[in-house]
Amino acid sequence: MFDLDLWKEILSALKKNKLRSFMTAFGVFWGIFMLIIMSGAGKAMENGIMDGIKAFATNSAFFWTERTSIPHEGFQRGRRWNYKNSDIEYIKANINDVEYLSPRLFGPNSYSGNNTIRGEKAEAFNIYGDYPEFFKIDPWIPVKGRLINEIDILQSRKVCTIAERVVEVMFEENENPIGEYLKINGVYFQVVGVIDPQTRINFGGRKEESIIIPFTTMQKTYNMGDVVHFFSVTSAPGVPVSRLESRLKELLKERHHIAPDDMQAVGSFNIEVEWKKYQGLFNGIQILTWIVGIGTLLAGIIGVSNIMLVIIKERTQEIGIQRAIGATPSTIMLHIVAESVFLTVLAGYIGLTLGVGFLELLNMALESGGDEVFFRHPEVSFKMAVSALTVLVFSGVFAGMIPARRAIKIKPIDALRDEG
Repeated sequence: MFDLDLWKEILSALKKNKLRSFMTAFGVFWGIFMLIIMSGAGKAMENGIMDGIKAFATNSAFFWTERTSIPHEGFQRGRRWNYKNSDIEYIKANINDVEYLSPRLFGPNSYSGNNTIRGEKAEAFNIYGDYPEFFKIDPWIPVKGRLINEIDILQSRKVCTIAERVVEVMFEENENPIGEYLKINGVYFQVVGVIDPQTRINFGGRKEESIIIPFTTMQKTYNMGDVVHFFSVTSAPGVPVSRLESRLKELLKERHHIAPDDMQAVGSFNIEVEWKKYQGLFNGIQILTWIVGIGTLLAGIIGVSNIMLVIIKERTQEIGIQRAIGATPSTIMLHIVAESVFLTVLAGYIGLTLGVGFLELLNMALESGGDEVFFRHPEVSFKMAVSALTVLVFSGVFAGMIPARRAIKIKPIDALRDEG
């Protein structure tokens, strides 16, 4: 296999018709190139989405209210209703499968109007009332200052934590917002923290435009009574959140006189289910990538095999002379298979190298362009590269075997009579 004369003959044969050799190799090159690009793009999509949700508690579910769709116990269809503070306490007392539970309120005039003022600056931001447990479900980290804590809840303090966009709009560059005041819907709140979201799952608006105040403070300050707009929950370790979700819906329907078969009244969102969907999607993308890539590569390999058959026909006399002077069938086969493998692996290696290089350039462009959300770090794993090279070697052997078997069937006397 490492006979120098053999490789000289292979290179000489390929140089005789450079255009044909190039066109033959291009099919293999394109198959590997596209396999690498599609695999890298699929991985970039996976990285972009997973980076945005991986910090989120995957055993969590979220609940809100909708109009009833079925009349029940004297109540008409289409009734509006709300969760109450007592629901939260009742859930904690009666369901042992709950690990964290956090109610949430949406502030007055959220998403509309200039609800936040500081001096001559005014802007509309997303205002939320939360408990500290919420940050264990949907993680935020303090860039400056701190998060909302239990003392804020107990004392109903008029404090707030703000996200990056709020700082940019309401404060001067290099100004420290900690300790300053914002007028939110007519009430002054002291900024105690600048916080940064660790996930991109949004509930009611862009997280970068959020202001979070203590839940109890919002209820009292804006006269909301004991209404709860929304709550999130995580299941205890080892407990599927889907089971907890079903149990909570049953309990809430019972407490609020809603028909058990009313599928509309209690809205919910299950992260565990969504996570599994994403995993299935990414597995499907990888499988599709391999199917398309291998299909394209197979077309190139068939092209190599056909060209090798043409080359065998052109070199019939040469093969006959080799057989006549004592070349064994295995030597003839080795020569042809080696030529096929060389052409295939060379073209594939170039495709692999250029594909990886293209992904690296794309990654640099994405990083210089800012914080991309759904497409980041396009890459191929070492395992993927090794697998591609392995496929190339076996493809080269396959492409050469059919022409090689035909070559050894040529009888020396018939080959010498052939006029080409």
